[in-house]
Amino acid sequence: MAKKQFKAESKRLLDLMINSIYTHKEIFLREIISNASDACDKLCYQALTDDSVKLTRKDFKIDLSVNKDARTITVTDNGIGMDKEDLENNLGVIASSGSYKFKQEVGDDTKDTDVIGQFGVGFYSAFMVCDQVTVRTRKFGSDTAYQWQSSGADGYTVTECDKSDAGTEVIMHLKDDTEDEHYSEFLEEWKLRELIKKYSDYIRFPIRMAVTKTKKVASCMSDKPDEVPYVEMETLNSMVPIWQRKKADVKPEEYNEFYREKFHDFADPQRVITVSAEGAVTYKALLFIPGTTPFDFYTKEYEKGLQLYSSGVLIMDKCPDLLPEHFRFVRGVVDSPDLSQFLSQNQEQFENKSVAELLNRLFEKKHISKAALAKQAGMSEIYLHQIFAGRRNPSRNRLLCLCYGLEATVDETQELLKLCGMAQLYPKLKRDAIIYYGLLHRLKLFEINDKLFEENEETLF
Repeated sequence: MAKKQFKAESKRLLDLMINSIYTHKEIFLREIISNASDACDKLCYQALTDDSVKLTRKDFKIDLSVNKDARTITVTDNGIGMDKEDLENNLGVIASSGSYKFKQEVGDDTKDTDVIGQFGVGFYSAFMVCDQVTVRTRKFGSDTAYQWQSSGADGYTVTECDKSDAGTEVIMHLKDDTEDEHYSEFLEEWKLRELIKKYSDYIRFPIRMAVTKTKKVASCMSDKPDEVPYVEMETLNSMVPIWQRKKADVKPEEYNEFYREKFHDFADPQRVITVSAEGAVTYKALLFIPGTTPFDFYTKEYEKGLQLYSSGVLIMDKCPDLLPEHFRFVRGVVDSPDLSQFLSQNQEQFENKSVAELLNRLFEKKHISKAALAKQAGMSEIYLHQIFAGRRNPSRNRLLCLCYGLEATVDETQELLKLCGMAQLYPKLKRDAIIYYGLLHRLKLFEINDKLFEENEETLF
């Protein structure tokens, strides 16, 4: 059967999905599992008004299986499934989201559902680690099943297939290992457990996998019992996050245990704060005041930020924009089902711009030539042009030199550091305080280097 082409600039857009939007290959499993969860939620919602759906919420599940010889990972759900039209609309159009359309159609009635995948690009993250993806699906109420298959941007095929039950299975064939990439680790039980625990622990349906265990049985050849392997279906996720439970139902020791395990602290938190907000953006937060000062708190390596979840799915491990600088010691989680709305309202903060793009944007605001900038920033014109062309990425020190050369304000410098993923200036650190002072009072770069040298601090170059 001839391959159909994606209804988009497939090659460029798919490359963008794989190489730009996602920075960690391991999130592919999170995205596929989130899609499976959405499918279960949709059928669960339909069951409220359709008596032919004989399933209750407790009947839905997501199964994970691995075939090391075939190098495949399969994610199977018993959700609503897809017909041929759904496959064309959802998987044949890059950046189309069936979950988003579902939320639009039912509106406020989705308050009891938990649809996650609203952006329409998550499925294609599988191609970061796979050279072929096969989707076998049968829509609830239909007698016909379909198979969608693709090797990436070269297109896809849709054919009829045999499938006895409604639901979807996604079969991902992993790429071969290279010197730089070890894709085979995703076939290991310990790795899959780790990814489920990290990203999908709070999916509201059980994520199950057949795991090999051992049990002791009496031996006729020895006094010691033999260890016999056996396979058991095990649920890998806890399903209900502690912050979604009523505060009255959670014991203080449960909060303490969660904090110690989640944030790797030996001491109990000094205080636990729960927040629930409904409005333009709905979210729940569980915040902790540490009982002891983190060992690296006064170092440049310390990273502030809260864990950001969307409907129980981990999106960002440390989101610095959720905390003001004076509360940088706070730890905790924020969970919002309205993440798409939050992102649209704060789009600029989450744009994945390169350092070169950000520098060029700041440069355009300043009335200075690049020759003058190179001189004021203490670097060669060749090196400067390489940075602005995106061929070299400057260190934090070099970026600060450029800020001095551009006569940037403190706010402009802090914003640039943040958007470049670098530690902002922290005035409680002596070195940062000197640099901060220099920006505030419009000192020249050589003057700041002299002050740093006098105070036995590392100079900027």
